Amino acid sequence: MSLVNITIEGRPYQVEEGLTILEAARQCGYEIPSLCTYNHGECNQGSCRVCLVEATGARGLAASCVFPVAEGMEVKINSPKAVAARRTSVELLLSNHNVNCQQCGKSGKCELQHVARIVGAREGMFQGAKTPTTYDDASPSLVRDTSKCILCGRCIARCKNAHGNGVLGFENRGFDAKVGPAQDISFMESPCLMCGQCVTVCPTGALMPKTEIDKVDFARAQGKFMVVQTAPAVRAALGEEFGLPIGTPVTGKMAAALRRLGFDRVYDTDFGADLTIMEEANELLDRVKNDGVLPMITSCSPGWVNWAETYNADLLPHISSCKSPHQMQGAIIKSYFAEQNGLDPKDIFVVSIMPCTAKKFEKDRPQMEVDGIRDVDAVLTVRELGDLIKRSGMQFNRLPEEGFDYDIMGTATGAGVIFGVTGGVMEAALRTAYKVLEGKEYYAVRFEAVRGMKGIKEATVTMGGMDVRVAVASGMTNAQVLLDQIREGTSPYHFIEIMCCPGGCINGGGMPIVRHAFLPNEDVDIVDTYRQKRAAALYTEDERNTLRQSHNNPQIVELYERFLEKPNSHLSHRLLHTTYAAREPFRVADTEDVEIDL
Repeated sequence: MSLVNITIEGRPYQVEEGLTILEAARQCGYEIPSLCTYNHGECNQGSCRVCLVEATGARGLAASCVFPVAEGMEVKINSPKAVAARRTSVELLLSNHNVNCQQCGKSGKCELQHVARIVGAREGMFQGAKTPTTYDDASPSLVRDTSKCILCGRCIARCKNAHGNGVLGFENRGFDAKVGPAQDISFMESPCLMCGQCVTVCPTGALMPKTEIDKVDFARAQGKFMVVQTAPAVRAALGEEFGLPIGTPVTGKMAAALRRLGFDRVYDTDFGADLTIMEEANELLDRVKNDGVLPMITSCSPGWVNWAETYNADLLPHISSCKSPHQMQGAIIKSYFAEQNGLDPKDIFVVSIMPCTAKKFEKDRPQMEVDGIRDVDAVLTVRELGDLIKRSGMQFNRLPEEGFDYDIMGTATGAGVIFGVTGGVMEAALRTAYKVLEGKEYYAVRFEAVRGMKGIKEATVTMGGMDVRVAVASGMTNAQVLLDQIREGTSPYHFIEIMCCPGGCINGGGMPIVRHAFLPNEDVDIVDTYRQKRAAALYTEDERNTLRQSHNNPQIVELYERFLEKPNSHLSHRLLHTTYAAREPFRVADTEDVEIDL
């Protein structure tokens, strides 16, 4: 590692060669006002000009986020020239920005709002015409409001880096420039995966999840029997909405809050995850024994399913027919639970608290209903749940530790909780497959080879006298490597887990915003740090659970004995399995009415 000598505000420092001025300054204890407070490692083009400093070797002022340090460089952050330039840059951004901050869902976590306060931006310094706006809320998952876009390009980089498909891009030039799908069409008419990764890096409210809080409020007002279920990853991140350190598990307080919000039943989607393992593991074994289509690929990530239907329709037979855990659990609530409690399924309203914006799209898929009854009625993100709790006046951190409701579907195993992290579905499936093939438990429980944040992981597990080869991928750029192997006939695997979001659900588009500026005491400068902390919370809960294999969940066993009969039975397929179909390419001509000029 080569070091260079620089000075910042007249003080000498040694920093790594190749760092930008912004990065070097942070290492030396300076936070240059910028819109790069934390951008998940995505490339910034220095286009906003907010982080300007004086630096020797620069022609005029330098954008510190892209200008590299050099031997002997002198950097001035607090000079009158640099201070005035940064303030002017922010004021110019605000001149073309819809500053309805009090009504914006990003208020308090908006980086433009944050930096405007720091640089002392003055009101109304530049006034005039504004770029024509596109407001797109046709998708059940995402809302795009270009009146709040600052053209930073982070969302473009995230979509391309995570998935390689580049749904988002710059449209038009100069004053008319926008960010959006090709020709400014709606997300709903584009090949968007609805995963919300663009939302996680957007510094303003230009990209947001589509809220369904009003839908939940309306159902309560109608007197519906309200049932809520929470995904595994939620407990590892909800506390961040209330100032708790990243990775603090808040399972008990979350259950207490949901009960106080008026839900009639509070359940853990880990039960649905256990049910998914029973169906999926047996589906895999049936394919292996009967020369079925291999490798089989998991189906619990709706963003991945969207990718498959859009870009890899020829490989759809490889995907497990299992619904995702919250859809399975919704189907059981509207059937077995309703029957046991003497309720009409039409009077039950199921709300899923999910880390994922694509789950909003998934619940509306035509396949996700039985006899005209939707499996799930509303999906709220972790941030939406945080908003509901804050709206209620509850002091979350003072809530008692309470448990989920334990009737019918209240027991869950450690295998279910690790569904929230990349490799977790695979590990849970292997725990059960080992029992089926070996006739005994795998007492080591952990399968280390499929853990960690690596984009592609693989392992070979010997069980039942055969070598079972598996692979795990998160992020569609990584997944496509495995899919191309299948298409080329070179895939050596029996079973593949694919998660759309890099790192899995712990990094979903509906999770709390992670920005260094808003978490000054957190070590979040390294991209994987917050993912690892959330993952650790789930693995810890798994280890604390006395039940760690899905097939040992007594309520799952009872469900099959009293209702479903056995995994992959006729009733199981009717309620818990689904189908897929190729998504037609989007057509620009069909979406001419999306453009709204204000």
